Amino acid sequence: MQCWDGVTEFVTVAENSSFTAASRLLGISIAQVSRQVSALENRLSTRLLYRTTRKVSLTEAGTTYYQHCRQLMDGLADAERALNDLNSEPRGCLKLTAPTTYGELRIAPLVNTFMAQYPALELQFLLTNQTVDLVAGGFDLAIRPGRLPDSTMMARRLASRGRYICATPAYLATQGTPKDLAALAEHNCLLNARDHWLLQENGEERNVRVNGNISCNSGPALLDAALKGQGLVQLPDYYVEPWLASGELVAVLQDYQPEAEGVWGLYPHNRHLSPKVKLLLDHLAAGLETER
Repeated sequence: MQCWDGVTEFVTVAENSSFTAASRLLGISIAQVSRQVSALENRLSTRLLYRTTRKVSLTEAGTTYYQHCRQLMDGLADAERALNDLNSEPRGCLKLTAPTTYGELRIAPLVNTFMAQYPALELQFLLTNQTVDLVAGGFDLAIRPGRLPDSTMMARRLASRGRYICATPAYLATQGTPKDLAALAEHNCLLNARDHWLLQENGEERNVRVNGNISCNSGPALLDAALKGQGLVQLPDYYVEPWLASGELVAVLQDYQPEAEGVWGLYPHNRHLSPKVKLLLDHLAAGLETER
């Protein structure tokens, strides 16, 4: 196409401030580079470069034209990479992080299946409840349940996470079943690091202060205490659903439970999302939806 004639030569000269350097990088003669750039200027009826015996620099018009040409060439490179990605198997290192328990119960089985499908990949999987810096740590993807703070990360919703307040049938038989939020004050509530539970009343979310004789920052430990009849506990669905299904735990105050939160896949804001990350996001979204 005529509109592209001379553009590559012009951009290369502009970025290197030299016809000689452009000639070497493009593998063509200096005379050919000069002819192509001159023909481009003639077609545009605009001088793009100042030429002296010592240096080459952009004119004002050249600066504007270069900025637009650079974006077009970057877009073309992205298009070619995307096309190549369709025809190539994901390979290289995939670095992923997720919360410990959610990662163990829900994410790791799906990731292991994914790795079996793409054996050319190498996995580095960090399970931690600490919020890691994706860019500084070189992570491709983070799985984060709950509400997201404002950030420069890109986010894709993969699934939903609900919460339950529950206890054993034996505990409820002896202590009674709470019928409203005020009744929580009469119960032993098993606490994590906070002394309140997020609930909903009349369409509005509320932080309800609760009290109990056990406080622990481990969900599995609180679940164990609840299964042993120690009190009421509020935990995400992935902790308690098997026990609710078996009847060993009973959900209470379900009309007061807050709206389900998202489970998100976060990745750095890149112009071109790598195929390995896109494929893993699709795989996780399908797998987590099937589990619901």
